[in-house]
Amino acid sequence: MAASQFAQKLLRWHESYERNMPWKTRTDAYAIWLSEIILQQTRVEQGLPYYVRFLETFPTVHDLAKADEQVVMKLWEGLGYYSRARNLHFTAKYISEQLDGLFPDTYQGLLALKGVGPYTAAAIASFAFHLPHAVVDGNVFRVLARYTANFTDIGSTLGRKEFTALANKLMARDEPAKYNQALMDLGAMICKPTHADCAACPVSSDCCALAQNIIHQLPVKLKKIKRKTRHFYYFVFRKGATTWIQKRTKKDIWQSLFEFPQLESHESIPEQTIKEYLRKIAPDATVIQQIGPLTQLLTHQKIIGHFLVLEVRTSPKLKDITPVDRDLLSTFPFPKMMAALVSSLI
Repeated sequence: MAASQFAQKLLRWHESYERNMPWKTRTDAYAIWLSEIILQQTRVEQGLPYYVRFLETFPTVHDLAKADEQVVMKLWEGLGYYSRARNLHFTAKYISEQLDGLFPDTYQGLLALKGVGPYTAAAIASFAFHLPHAVVDGNVFRVLARYTANFTDIGSTLGRKEFTALANKLMARDEPAKYNQALMDLGAMICKPTHADCAACPVSSDCCALAQNIIHQLPVKLKKIKRKTRHFYYFVFRKGATTWIQKRTKKDIWQSLFEFPQLESHESIPEQTIKEYLRKIAPDATVIQQIGPLTQLLTHQKIIGHFLVLEVRTSPKLKDITPVDRDLLSTFPFPKMMAALVSSLI
């Protein structure tokens, strides 16, 4: 099928079945960039309320640029992949201070921004500036792999190149934004990972996978994620209205977030070892509550959190911890595992 025929069928279908999303009503680069960063590796249902809150709190890129990092991280709390928030803030300051608040209006210019990869650059280029660059996400990979019965691994460099080239070849170049949105919506609404609704698909008559009855075999993704396990033992010291927290500053998970003082291990730590450690840092501590283990799955890691709530008469003998009023804990950004517990831990 010629590219124009594919695109025409897709766009005709989309006129009646487009998903209503708040960012679709925006054509300014700031709002589109914000939505794309939030939706990286995030389901629409999860990212939507964050998008709304960010726009309400920071209506312009200048507002975001002037914000304190802790405020940005707190607003991002629970969304995961926190490097996105740090890059978001960095790029906002760069655009505000160096580019007078104007986003680059070319694909290469957008690609040069921190935190912006090929997918995000293509999205902003097409949705904000109507440039003919295909946006290839997981939905698009799936549609194109099935449409062409292509068994190339979508997680490979070759696969990304092949499917991006195909998406660009099939593009309605005079309507790149509508084409990109239609193709993504088709994958999200019709050509689903399981239970694809082929009867409702506007391009099913030319779908090679459907013709061969191999829909369920595509797309192919060979690389499996291997997770390493990390045990975090958290100590919630309480002295009157005071507790102690520390900021994660190393280039590791949850950088720039806060946590309670902790010990880390790749395996469970024996109870006797915990007692000996506490005798060194807080000899007058009394355990009043134990919580956990709680588990949080990250892309490449499995975090198991163990919490000890302790009463102390003197400050713990630890470096780089900060005393805070327990009533103010909720103003600090915490990892998802801890954020849900803060109210009960105080």
